[in-house]
Amino acid sequence: MKITREWSMPNKRTFTIKPIKELLKEENTKGFLDPFPFVYTRDVLETLAECKDNSLDGVLFDPPYTPRQLKECYDDRGQSLHDATSRVWAIWKNEIARVIKTGGKCISFGFASNGLGKGRGFKIIRILLVAHGNNHNDTIVTVEVKEK
Repeated sequence: MKITREWSMPNKRTFTIKPIKELLKEENTKGFLDPFPFVYTRDVLETLAECKDNSLDGVLFDPPYTPRQLKECYDDRGQSLHDATSRVWAIWKNEIARVIKTGGKCISFGFASNGLGKGRGFKIIRILLVAHGNNHNDTIVTVEVKEK
């Protein structure tokens, strides 16, 4: 497993942060599905429901990190995801695992390095820790490959 740490200014547009942008280029993510695009215009489960089992080379799992961010992203759309619990995260992760083909990747972004996990058939191959300094939380990027 490769683990690296870089420093960069924070940005709510995660994929524009320099070390993350470079990682996405290295991992060749052009054809990956991003079910949480910025600005959020559609429920992630609606997007994933349209995908066949084991059909995608990869998924970018970049949900709003906190209940406050979920509220900001979804409440104005009439959805009450601000009370998201680990159950909601588990549903999202199960659906993402369902649509990625064996050998495909999931690249997860957040405050933890949990990713999708072994229980869903994934193995972590790379972690990028992006430190933002001062009172900002780090962004942790986990790259996993689907083994089964």
